Amino acid sequence: MSLTMRVKVKIRCRLCGEKFVLRGKKEKDKIETGFRQCICSNENDFEIETES
Repeated sequence: MSLTMRVKVKIRCRLCGEKFVLRGKKEKDKIETGFRQCICSNENDFEIETES
């Protein structure tokens, strides 16, 4: 049985400063939001903050 928890995820691009607020699913230590890249094509350099 898998416990899935919904969390609010705030993502800020460190390259252009764009901010995104998404809902994600948290399972154990992994959070899945479907987010892949910023509008500036950045795929790796983000500040990520989560709330329950």
